[in-house]
Amino acid sequence: MNDERPASVTISQSVAILVDGNNMERSIHDETGDTNTMLNFDTLIPKLLDNRGLNRLVYFREGKQISTKLQERLHDNYHGSVRPCHKSADIPLTIKATQLASKVDTIIILSGDSDFIELVRHLKSEGVRVEIASVPSSTSHLLVEEADHYYKITAEDWFTLGPRESVRQRAPKA
Repeated sequence: MNDERPASVTISQSVAILVDGNNMERSIHDETGDTNTMLNFDTLIPKLLDNRGLNRLVYFREGKQISTKLQERLHDNYHGSVRPCHKSADIPLTIKATQLASKVDTIIILSGDSDFIELVRHLKSEGVRVEIASVPSSTSHLLVEEADHYYKITAEDWFTLGPRESVRQRAPKA
């Protein structure tokens, strides 16, 4: 029997990360009880990519009140974009995922919403690896079972804004 190990293999994958912003924010806020707690993309994205190449990062969020600071940070650090949604992110995220299916090897969906089960099935039938990243306490077990891989988002992956940076701050009334 030959005990030689095979030569090191480098796997090159192109990854798209699609974030259901409202689902992630609600999940983290429910977990922490603090509406000033947010995802820390600077630690989370490298962990999710695990040395794979980032093709696209899109953060979907319901409503027009989207943090300019978040938009700038995602654009500057990851060439990412923030897409406001009329209602939930489910349909816009699903459309973007199907558009990207032929352009990437892996799609990582940041959401624990069971509404994405059929999307995961469809993407996998198209030959795309699908990974889910979410807060375990608010994640559909069926979604996790359908995915090729599951990342637990924990306290290591979020931070709490200081009082001057509150996401709930309103502009002063004129």
